[in-house]
Amino acid sequence: MTTPPPAGGPSGAPAGGPRAVPPKPPHPPRAIRPHYVPGDGMLAWLPFRPTIRMRLTLLYGGMFLMAGVVLLLLMYVFFQDAVQNLAPRKFDFGDIRVRVGGVSMDSTQFNQEQASDYLMRSNSALNTLLRKSLTMLVCLAVIAFAAGYALAGRVLRPLGRITRTARDVASSDLHRRIELDGPDDELKELADTFDDMLDRLDRSFDSQRRFVANASHELRTPLAINRTLLEVQLSDPAASPDLQQLGKTLLATNERSEQLVEGLLLLARSENELTERRPVEISEVATRALEQTRAEAERREVELRAKLDPAVVGGNGVLLERLALNLLQNAVRYNTPGGWVELSTAEVPGGGELVVSNTGPVVPGYELEHIFEPFRRIKGADRTRSDKGVGLGLSIVRSVVRAHGGAIEATPRAGGGLTMRVRIPNP
Repeated sequence: MTTPPPAGGPSGAPAGGPRAVPPKPPHPPRAIRPHYVPGDGMLAWLPFRPTIRMRLTLLYGGMFLMAGVVLLLLMYVFFQDAVQNLAPRKFDFGDIRVRVGGVSMDSTQFNQEQASDYLMRSNSALNTLLRKSLTMLVCLAVIAFAAGYALAGRVLRPLGRITRTARDVASSDLHRRIELDGPDDELKELADTFDDMLDRLDRSFDSQRRFVANASHELRTPLAINRTLLEVQLSDPAASPDLQQLGKTLLATNERSEQLVEGLLLLARSENELTERRPVEISEVATRALEQTRAEAERREVELRAKLDPAVVGGNGVLLERLALNLLQNAVRYNTPGGWVELSTAEVPGGGELVVSNTGPVVPGYELEHIFEPFRRIKGADRTRSDKGVGLGLSIVRSVVRAHGGAIEATPRAGGGLTMRVRIPNP
């Protein structure tokens, strides 16, 4: 026996009831204002992006020019009214005719001649006044723009000091401060706020460095003790085979834990941007990483190829060596017997490039955005084998690249495997 559908339609709404109100459409996403481009805003006529100093100069000079134009118009109107009030009087000679300039004329002709001469002279005076006033206004406007440019530079000088200090702090030294002196105005308040922020950042980084150092000691010590005890136990010839197997399993687990701790500590140290950069020959870094990987590659029957051209970059040599080592180890471990790994370095515009290519299983394109995340592996990779690492190698690589201000790109190869391309800027 089936249950009849409820009255009012499949939705279960009562018959004859009010119609269901359709849901409101979602709000359209708010448009993001793009960066300034020429032709945008009030200064659309400028073919370039004006600086604040240029804007202040245009503001000062424009206000002076507008005030000068208004003053000139008012002066012209007032002078014209004053000239009209000084019009010559009219004379009435009756029937008497006068001779002016050898021409005989009556009073009407005389008054007309006098008015015409006055009008011509007043117009000439007004035109002369207007022309000279415009010339003076243009000269004063040029002086006003030059003075405005100099004044804007003086006003913005503390901002330039703040910018230079911020750039020095970001590139080299977190202990520097602006320490702006002068009147207690908005610029000094900004500089003091920036100094307070630098103090908090400095304390935070110092606290993080102390934490990493303490964690390194506290985590490494018990693991080192465990490894020593296990190795001593395994060296005992009287140990049973079961105990030997258990000791080897625990030793492999302990070694994996040590790798995990080392990787996490290195990841924590490399997350921050470098405060001190030195010239590093990237080919030497690649050579050292290649030598450290050669034994493992031979054990896995993977051929190592190298094409190392000299290239100098700016950064930390230890971190760059770890970057190259992680890329090589990842390429060797996720490879196939009889495969190959090719390492190359070269100089590129603006820095150096390190490229690691390898054979191996086919990597789907949609997996590339996840391979740099911690503890992530490509689908299908064996997660039970401890000799393939702890899932932090590429995460450390990305952090080191970011700390050096570089870029990394991963692309799958057509026949399987990956090509990792790392670019590090010049010192």
